[in-house]
Amino acid sequence: MADQAERLREIVKENKINQTRVIAITSGKGGVGKTNFAVNLGIALAQTGNRVTLIDADLGLANVDVILGMVPQFNLGHVIVGEKQISEVIIDGPAGLKVVTSGSGLYKLANLSEKNLERCLEYLNEIEKSTDIMLIDTGAGLSRNVLKFVMAAGEVIIVTTPEPTAMTDAYGVIKVIANADKKTPIWVVVNMIRTESEGNQSIERLNTVSQRFLGVELAKIGFIPMDPLVSKAVKEQQPFIIGYPKSSAALSIQQIAINLLNKGLTTSVNHLSFFERLVSKLRLVE
Repeated sequence: MADQAERLREIVKENKINQTRVIAITSGKGGVGKTNFAVNLGIALAQTGNRVTLIDADLGLANVDVILGMVPQFNLGHVIVGEKQISEVIIDGPAGLKVVTSGSGLYKLANLSEKNLERCLEYLNEIEKSTDIMLIDTGAGLSRNVLKFVMAAGEVIIVTTPEPTAMTDAYGVIKVIANADKKTPIWVVVNMIRTESEGNQSIERLNTVSQRFLGVELAKIGFIPMDPLVSKAVKEQQPFIIGYPKSSAALSIQQIAINLLNKGLTTSVNHLSFFERLVSKLRLVE
C-alpha cells in the first residue's frame, strides 16, 4: 500500500496536470458499483496531492453522500437559482476530496436567461479553476441526459461487471458514445471479478466487438475483485479505501488511479469549461 501511494505521488510530479481533466463515470445498468467506484477513485486520486472534485450528477439515484456518510443541506441547484454561494455547496470529503451534489440543478442551466446564465457560469467555473481532476458520477443507462453529461466531459470510464447483461448494457453505452464522437477516450473497469482471468476475458470481449463493429479501441485501466469488505464499508457508510485500506478492493483502486494518471490528459476538448460545454449539450433540440 505504501509503495503504491509513493508511486502515485511520483506520477503526479512527473506528469503534473495543467488542464483540468473532466472524467465522466457511467455504466450501462445500475447495481454494478459505479458510485462506490467513483467515490473511492476520487479519494485515491486526492491522496496523490491532486485537487479532485466529485460531482454527483446521478439525478435519479444520487447517493455519493450516503457512501460518504454525509448529509448535504444544499446542492448546485441552490447556486443556480441564486440562493447560495459555491462555497456553501462544496463538501469536504476524505483526503481533501471535494464533493458537490447537483440535484436537478444542472438541468436548470438550459432555461436560464443569458444574463443569469453568464452569472451562474462565472460561479460554476470557479469549481473547475480550483480542480485538477473533476469526476462526474452520471446516472446509469442510455438516456439522452446521461449522454449529455458524458459528451461534455471529454473522457469516460465505464464500470461494468462480468455478468452478461451488464456487459451487453456496457456495450450499448460504448456504441452510443462512439456514434456521437469516436475520439472520446473510453476506459473500462470491470468490477466484482472472481479471478483476474475473468476480468481480462471481459475486457477482451468488449474490446473485440467495439473494434469490429464501432471502430473504437477500449483502454483497460483495471479490475476490482469481489470483496466482502466493500459491502461492509457501504453498510458503515464509509469508503472502503478509508475503512479498509489494505483490502483487495482498495489496493485495486490504488492501481487504477496509477493507471489513470499514467494515461495523462488524452483529449483536447475545446476551450470552453465543462459547465459551458454542458449547457451547449443541454440546449440542443431533441
